[in-house]
Amino acid sequence: MQIFVLIDALGWEYAEAGRFLADVLPYRTPLRTVLGFSSGAIPSILTGLPPERHGQWNLVYYDPEHSPFRWLRHLGFLPDRVLDHRVSRKLLKEAGRHLLGMGKNFECHVPPRLLPWFNFTEKTNIYRRGGIPGAASIFDRLAEAGIPYRAYEYHQASDAELLRRARAEVESRAAQFFFVYLCELDAFLHLHCHEPELVAGRLRWYGAELRKLFESARQAEPDSTVAVFSDHGMTPVERRVDVAAGIERLGFRMPEDYLAAYDSTMARFWFFHGEARHEITGLLEGLGCGRVLSVPEQERLGIRFPDRRYGDIIFLMQPGWLIARSGFSGGWMPNGMHGYHPDDPHSDGVFLSGRRPEVPVREIRDVYRCMWEAAAPARV
Repeated sequence: MQIFVLIDALGWEYAEAGRFLADVLPYRTPLRTVLGFSSGAIPSILTGLPPERHGQWNLVYYDPEHSPFRWLRHLGFLPDRVLDHRVSRKLLKEAGRHLLGMGKNFECHVPPRLLPWFNFTEKTNIYRRGGIPGAASIFDRLAEAGIPYRAYEYHQASDAELLRRARAEVESRAAQFFFVYLCELDAFLHLHCHEPELVAGRLRWYGAELRKLFESARQAEPDSTVAVFSDHGMTPVERRVDVAAGIERLGFRMPEDYLAAYDSTMARFWFFHGEARHEITGLLEGLGCGRVLSVPEQERLGIRFPDRRYGDIIFLMQPGWLIARSGFSGGWMPNGMHGYHPDDPHSDGVFLSGRRPEVPVREIRDVYRCMWEAAAPARV
């Protein structure tokens, strides 16, 4: 029996500070993450591929031809006080979730007037077979091999309830391979990463619940594989800056001159004439809070897309800096954030196991091969 538990945002520094589950998971190593957020990191874990190969990186990408909101262009005559009203956003969110096939977690991460130029990833549940259209995931491989498996994730229930369900099905031997995704630590660390006592208490709760799960697995099968890993860490936020304000003062217009997608740690831009590119790039390069990623660096990081769907240029914030006004924050001001450069020590995830894995595990996409190799006895 194989038990793999993904705890979102469990960083190496947090896990090691309290030696999280060190007595039952003695093999411990940091994992280098991919640049970006869980929207790119988790598909990399599930496929073993970098974002440029599995196709999913950020939630929003440029795709005016196939945008599910391209019909909104006919309403461009409406003023922003109508299109960007809280009621209008609510209606667009519900339309995306229930009428346009965007999935039940869809949010308007860009102003409604700009929605017709964008498309969105994660329209399907990535924790199911066929959930990542651009690549085969571990769930596809398990299904093709005829290996019974269970996957538990936030679409179904809370972390506490997922752990209860997983333990019950482990005890009944309902499957051979169990994948448990626990997402709530991420939200907790966004708020409390500066408070070590609260973090330690939260990790004690996870540790106690996981001990029960692992003990159930070993009672069912004494040689069960048990492991905990994460997609990234969490960096304390120290400074905030309104990047969009400086761009807007240049006087260029969206979508006529350029498009921008502002996230918490990066801003991505698409340009439609040279003057906008020159002026905006020049302004960004003069900011001391971040830098424009070169094409060779994007290639090294596995995020260079030939069609530039995720941006003509990418402006990445320095660790600890936060973009104060973004389409993804909604005014939320967290104390911790992820999505910085993978070289940032706080960005490291973890891999914790009851035994040394059969394959090297140094970065998050190595977990895929580790899971597949662990399932090998069931493939015989």
